[in-house]
Amino acid sequence: MQKVASLPLPSADALDASAALSICIAGAIDAAGGWIGFDRFMSLALYAPRLGYYSGGAAKFGRDVNDGSDFITAPELTPFFARTLARQFAPLVRMNLPRVMEFGAGTGRLAADLLLALETEDALPDTYQIVELSGELRARQQATLDQRAPHLAGRVTWLDALPDRFEGVVVGNEVLDAMPVRLYARTGGRWHERGVVCAKDGKAGAEAFAFEDRPLEDGAIPAVLLGIPGDHDIVTETHTEAEGFTRAVGALLARGAAFFIDYGFPASEYYHPHRTGGTLMCHYRHHAHPDPFLYPGLQDITAHVNFSGIAQAGVEAGLQVSGYASQARFLMNAGITELMMSLDPSDARAFLPQANAVQKLLSEAEMGELFKVIALTRGIDDAMPLDGFARGDRSFAL
Repeated sequence: MQKVASLPLPSADALDASAALSICIAGAIDAAGGWIGFDRFMSLALYAPRLGYYSGGAAKFGRDVNDGSDFITAPELTPFFARTLARQFAPLVRMNLPRVMEFGAGTGRLAADLLLALETEDALPDTYQIVELSGELRARQQATLDQRAPHLAGRVTWLDALPDRFEGVVVGNEVLDAMPVRLYARTGGRWHERGVVCAKDGKAGAEAFAFEDRPLEDGAIPAVLLGIPGDHDIVTETHTEAEGFTRAVGALLARGAAFFIDYGFPASEYYHPHRTGGTLMCHYRHHAHPDPFLYPGLQDITAHVNFSGIAQAGVEAGLQVSGYASQARFLMNAGITELMMSLDPSDARAFLPQANAVQKLLSEAEMGELFKVIALTRGIDDAMPLDGFARGDRSFAL
């Protein structure tokens, strides 16, 4: 196991849980003949029952390393994120689409703040459904709702699986990046799939893991990789699971709009020949590093989103791409600066923290440009455009 300098050390109990997950992953590798694709490793590391990063009890979401969390998301930064989304969602809810469904609800902060904001917009949904498999996260979401919006918590229900049919607004903030990816490496002009094998780390036989590449026959190379020019060495990812998830959303969305907010690029940027190292990244105690084998189950593993693939999957499922823009442009179009005018700039204690948080959402050097918003719709009248994409829509780049 490669150690990364300056990372905080886990507790003894956390290390024991990580070791248990490592044994589980090693068993899966052994059962598969000694090698598994990286997507299988990532799936186990994040979602193995009771042991994976998202299915276990780690804090995950928070403000800084002192609260035991690993990263912060936009809803945790400021309620103005949810309030701005509500300005976009409210007209849809009023169009006889009185249900909202959220994927990747995290702490429940977005759900609570969205409900409060939609109440202010006089557009409360009849029901707010959260698709969540983790019992620990469900409990945390319920606690957040009870604390921040107790009078609205009764509108929230949790789902174990996707419904067959849904009419309403779907939202997923930083959910696509957490879906397992397949890794590929082009070396010596030939494409390989990069998988995972077991490797003892020399400490009492503790399980450790390493990459191993397996060459691909021409017919097994994903088409998107064949479009990368040159024969120089390169490592990248494909997003079969996220695209399959998008098709599933398309299959159930009978009428309404699905908004996904995440960091990523269109395919022309994602698979640019100069992007030779891929986008795989890990997050542990608010440190970003590239080693997915460090502390299995205790760290997040992510990859940037190929929004062209998401758009294509949506279209294949019968959805329309109704907008694609940077997060900054979307939030400004939807009125985040107008909402900020409700604060008194002379009250520095109240104004400055919110102004700084909103600046982080909008700044090109922070989340404003790297994060994108895509809207996939069905049955929405074109006469009612989505305000978030009124200016700066980049759908043409997909």
